[in-house]
Amino acid sequence: MNRDRVVALLNPPQSPFELACAAEVFGTVPQDVPTPYDFQICAERPGPLRTTVGYAIVVDAGLAALHEADTVIIPGWQPAGSPVPPTVTEALLAAHQRGARIVAICTGAFVLAQAGLLDGRRATTHWRHTAQLAADFPKVHMDPDVLYVDHGDVATSAGTGAGIDLCLHLVRSDHGAAYAAQVARNMVLPPHREGSQLQYVAKPTPARPDESLAPLLEWATSQLHTRLTVARLAERAGLSSRTLARQFTDQLGTSPGQWLLGRRLDAARVLLEQTDLPVEAIATRVGLASAVNLRRRFRAHLGTTPGTYRRTFSELRDLHREK
Repeated sequence: MNRDRVVALLNPPQSPFELACAAEVFGTVPQDVPTPYDFQICAERPGPLRTTVGYAIVVDAGLAALHEADTVIIPGWQPAGSPVPPTVTEALLAAHQRGARIVAICTGAFVLAQAGLLDGRRATTHWRHTAQLAADFPKVHMDPDVLYVDHGDVATSAGTGAGIDLCLHLVRSDHGAAYAAQVARNMVLPPHREGSQLQYVAKPTPARPDESLAPLLEWATSQLHTRLTVARLAERAGLSSRTLARQFTDQLGTSPGQWLLGRRLDAARVLLEQTDLPVEAIATRVGLASAVNLRRRFRAHLGTTPGTYRRTFSELRDLHREK
């Protein structure tokens, strides 16, 4: 298998957590799973590179590493909005022009904006810095109410944790929902987190242990093939539908209905990737009732059809076998 080359471009002082978001997704592989990525770090000046927590990272590669990258990741940039060296900007633009995907985690969006890669496009960054980015770069359409924005060739994420959401989304786009779920499971994380970053702006009062939705979500995920309604979820939780909706908003940033639909579509994607079941049978298994309903939901939420999705990942599997 030819592996996709993922290169993280570091800058002092580098946030270790933001770098780890990318490294854990693209550089750490679940056991017994073929790895589709090669992960590397680079910097403008190779050698010891200062971090935000006091220790140094030794970086062996310089900007030449971007010449062969399929994906370039900028895992934050401190301080936010500080000038980007012209050599870095030129290397990023050259990589983008060559066809590399350029990805910014958190304040890395400022680097993309300085390079002009976000002009006329939606983008996001950490909620503390959205106003600054919007003021400094008026051509960028700032969207503070999302976890990430992906344009295919350029992508940005909200705060540091949302960098993991973006990286898992890219893996899902590259290699399917099943592989992304394996990576997320290895990290003990949900493969797809709901809601927007605005739910984190004001620190909410922590839920009491007996208010956690985790047991309900685990049960609901195992019951997707049944007639699972919001009323049934509320009954299972021993709550009114209104209280359940409030807890979903507080803890997940979405509604019970939207969360359920997301889980059904995720389950359908895995079955389309890994089985030859007819679309009608898959719709029944994931609780979407009919092939017509599954196709409608797929088109609305994923911009494609189940058949096209299945063919895409079938062709990817065949391509990997040939390589």
